[in-house]
Amino acid sequence: MFVDEAVIFVKGGDGGNGCVSFRREKYVPYGGPDGGDGGKGGDIIIHVSDKIDTLLDLTSRVKYIAGNGAHGKGSTKRGKDGNDLSINLPRGTVIKDRESGRILKDMDTAGENLVIARGGRGGRGNKCFATSINQVPRQAEKGRPGEERWLILELKLLADVGLIGMPNAGKSTLLSRISAARPKIADYPFTTLQPQLGIVEVEDYRRFVVADIPGLIEGAHRGVGLGDEFLRHIERTRLLVHLLDVSPFATVAPAEAYFIVRNELKQYNPVLAEKAEVVVANKIDLLDSEAGMKCIQTLEEKISRPVCPVSMVTGNNISLLISLMVNALQETQSALHASVCS
Repeated sequence: MFVDEAVIFVKGGDGGNGCVSFRREKYVPYGGPDGGDGGKGGDIIIHVSDKIDTLLDLTSRVKYIAGNGAHGKGSTKRGKDGNDLSINLPRGTVIKDRESGRILKDMDTAGENLVIARGGRGGRGNKCFATSINQVPRQAEKGRPGEERWLILELKLLADVGLIGMPNAGKSTLLSRISAARPKIADYPFTTLQPQLGIVEVEDYRRFVVADIPGLIEGAHRGVGLGDEFLRHIERTRLLVHLLDVSPFATVAPAEAYFIVRNELKQYNPVLAEKAEVVVANKIDLLDSEAGMKCIQTLEEKISRPVCPVSMVTGNNISLLISLMVNALQETQSALHASVCS
């Protein structure tokens, strides 16, 4: 089961209290204070693991509390530190503070660790308060409480290419055509209920990752249909492949469908509308050659962008589409390097 959002409570362990104690031995009349310090509370540590790809494990447990530090003892014995608690998250998880909504960390590197809630410091025992003036201190510090907060965890898939389009545009079929992924494919809307990933192998041992998200309809950014629940998964992509159904059975005209989806992207996050894009006219096999050429020409004029006609059924122009995707990814990579160097 794919889960991409979770809310959890984390709390570092409380520090142990310092001890009030005095050395009392038969032949030591002036033993003095010997109360030990309390132990430090355990930390809550976030660990990025490449062995998990969902937040499912966090749905069965809401509260994560590290161990408390032990209290100090006599004979200057320091209390034992509390045990740390580690939480494993998949790569690509964004951690937000629920109260402020502020992003605390984007965990995008496997093996990365983050102390998200520190344990409290242990209190000092009365030995620490002994001075030449106060030789018999009877006070000790209490341990500090550990940090605590509610967190919102959002998983954003790490993919190079995001497939977008209205329901039944052919996104899942394209993913199955160009990769080893086998998403569910059917002739009804919203067949894809969760994001799917596929790896496309190209020449020279190169590869790129493609993400297929559920179809978008008008009002998706407000929660209509499957809403914006999965749009976050294409925020990290470098390229969008926009599929349009140009068959006579399409419920929405191709140009209208294009602008509907583009508007939803812009309403959700304006950055998405600025990403590099390859527009694909799918189901071209359902049109004769003359009607198909006219349809593509009209579509290009209306959206002011070049369109790649393909057929997922016959496989026509699939290789061309992969080449366009590779070239577009290379261009975005070059642009990224240029902006970094400048």
